[in-house]
Amino acid sequence: MAEKTTIARPYAEAVFELACVQDALDAWSESLKFAADMVRVPDVQGLIGNPRIPKRTLAELLLDIGGDKFSEGGKNLIRLLVENGRVSLLPEIAQLFEAKKADAEQKIDAQVTSAAPIKEAARERLAAALEKRLGRAVVLHFEVDESLLGGAVIRAGDLVIDGSVTAQLSKLRLALSH
Repeated sequence: MAEKTTIARPYAEAVFELACVQDALDAWSESLKFAADMVRVPDVQGLIGNPRIPKRTLAELLLDIGGDKFSEGGKNLIRLLVENGRVSLLPEIAQLFEAKKADAEQKIDAQVTSAAPIKEAARERLAAALEKRLGRAVVLHFEVDESLLGGAVIRAGDLVIDGSVTAQLSKLRLALSH
């Protein structure tokens, strides 16, 4: 994964710079999300991995699938990635682009996994606390995982706050075993 990210980074940075110049961050974001989803489809992965399909044909197939989802710059990116044998990196490119976009917009996505649904008032308090701690706007995404037993796990960028009962029991188990 780290190797893919390293290879994808220059493409993501170039696309981000172009999107900034074009004042089209949201349009590029949507285009990259679509392209990333497209190359995750098993049938498309089969096309990408088939050495019998010429690069030009593969690029045109992908552009046909995308239809009007790609701007001229987006089409050029697809062609370039196919030509360089890097089209399978679109999910990593999209992820890196989104991270740069969020950073530029002073926003961060946070995944909150809880043992039970969180009420709206608690969601608002959590968002406010995270915004204060991280110094930027926080976009929360919620998920329920009953295996946590209680509490929640929050992931925002490199920050992980594990307040789950499962984690606390693990720490207690470890402390008692020593």
